[in-house]
Amino acid sequence: MTAAPRSSSATTTYGDGLAVVVVTYSPGDSLSAFLDSLSDATGRPVRVVLADNGSVDGAPEAAAAAGRAELVGMGENLGYGAAANRAVAGLDGSVGWVLVSNPDIVLGPGALDALLEAAERWPRAGALGPLIRTDGEVYPSARLQPSLGRGIGHAVFSAVWPGNPWTRSYRQEGSVAERTAGWLSGSCVLLRREAWDSVDGFDPRYFMYFEDVDLGDRLGRAGWLNVYAPDAQVVHTGGHATTRDAPTSARMLREHHRSAYRFLADRYRGARWAPLRVGLRAALTARARWSMRD
Repeated sequence: MTAAPRSSSATTTYGDGLAVVVVTYSPGDSLSAFLDSLSDATGRPVRVVLADNGSVDGAPEAAAAAGRAELVGMGENLGYGAAANRAVAGLDGSVGWVLVSNPDIVLGPGALDALLEAAERWPRAGALGPLIRTDGEVYPSARLQPSLGRGIGHAVFSAVWPGNPWTRSYRQEGSVAERTAGWLSGSCVLLRREAWDSVDGFDPRYFMYFEDVDLGDRLGRAGWLNVYAPDAQVVHTGGHATTRDAPTSARMLREHHRSAYRFLADRYRGARWAPLRVGLRAALTARARWSMRD
């Protein structure tokens, strides 16, 4: 098995400033709720940047006009990772910590400070993730990397046998202690900018989904840790932009399976693994069609 990590040899020394990059795509009222929650999430000054992927609802522009955030327009929908990359690249050297987040997150009191405190306990932490609640339940946001066996077992059985051993192992459900993980949910993650630079941020080939799995894997290969810090808590209020209508939901489902294939294919390269890649593509395509059936 061969990996395809992207890395940079350049090293920059950053200050300890904090920035928040919110990737937006017609976020509606969720953006205002996110910005409201920032004031109680940290006592530190925060620079807030909206990486906007072509919103048409006016919410990012309204937030910028009210002085609540800076607006960096992408001009089109570049996808989550590429938009975050561009916004982070525009930050100056005083910023050493960046929270990348969806707008449909509500930060709990002290959440950002708790993540930064965890970073002091884990000096090799490249990424730190909070405990995420959705619909009142703890979401398994700190998971193992999807190895081939674990990934296939989860993909094949999760819909029909939710308690299967592959899914339980992969999702690490029930484990809410501070610990390392294979990857952390990109919906809300604090990143050490030095670590971010060392792997060149998100891989922009992932339009949506698996960009966080890939980032966690590459951080680990570069010697950094992905740390789950459940003392920091947030609420994910829902996928506002991806569940509005059936065509959008269908597209997102296709993107999920396309990204899953890309992640595994990147790690099983060469002629030796060609039959495996063909089988993976066929299986994921079939699973996507089954999931979209009426």
